[in-house]
Amino acid sequence: MRIELKNVSKRFGQTQALDSVNVVFGEQKIYGLLGNNGAGKSTMLNIITSRYLADSGEVAMNGQPIFDNDACLNQIYLLSEKSFYPDSMKTGEAIKWAAIFYPSFDRNLAHQLAERFNLPLKKKITALSTGYASIFKIVMALSSGAPVLLLDEPVLGLDAGHRDLFYKILIERYSENPCTIVISTHLIAEVAGLIEHCVIIKNGRIVKDAPAQDLLAGGYTVSGPAGLVDEYIRGKRVLSQSGLGGLKTASLSGERPNELPQGLESGRLNLQEYFIELMNEEA
Repeated sequence: MRIELKNVSKRFGQTQALDSVNVVFGEQKIYGLLGNNGAGKSTMLNIITSRYLADSGEVAMNGQPIFDNDACLNQIYLLSEKSFYPDSMKTGEAIKWAAIFYPSFDRNLAHQLAERFNLPLKKKITALSTGYASIFKIVMALSSGAPVLLLDEPVLGLDAGHRDLFYKILIERYSENPCTIVISTHLIAEVAGLIEHCVIIKNGRIVKDAPAQDLLAGGYTVSGPAGLVDEYIRGKRVLSQSGLGGLKTASLSGERPNELPQGLESGRLNLQEYFIELMNEEA
């Protein structure tokens, strides 16, 4: 499934949430939709799923307009902050009824995931804690069978153990049933190892749209004794620095060198450092 946004704009009062956005989410790839709070990530996902109507522009799936198109919308599952289930519905009942809206919904898988996450099936959805409300949404999304999963802050309120379990299960499901996954999150360090392609948005505009590997090729890290690191980075463009005891690590912009002075080691720039530096540049 290929989803394409062409010149999409959306304004809420005085706020320009999206400004002439052009982006393509292709088949069988894990995307990271990255941006600070208020950048326009959630607005974009809501427009894709017709929860919001764009002020201008086009949104299409495989060349067909998505808006008010059930054949397209049934292929997309959006995990978002809002829940549209009746106040009286219990988690187990939601699993039972989900197949009506998503023909490929896997009830057996949903029950397996609920057991792995220790999700109570006889509790009202509205009575779940913030963490278990997120777990419920995760179970429903991963069991939907939809070829396009849009995950908006999926680990909101989850503890470290449950976040780690979610990432493992997400990779399991992707390996067994490749699909298009868009993860919108501010926990960049945690998802960096999953993301194949980055779409970075700031103030409603796309500032980067490229494979993660290509973005990170523009920088590197140097680590070793603090004195040697300080001497090496003098006069270079430093993105960040951190130290522990007599050791130090610095992240720098530029091409990774083939050789370094004795006592120093080079490494790959991480996605979070790249994102922070990009936001600083844009500012």
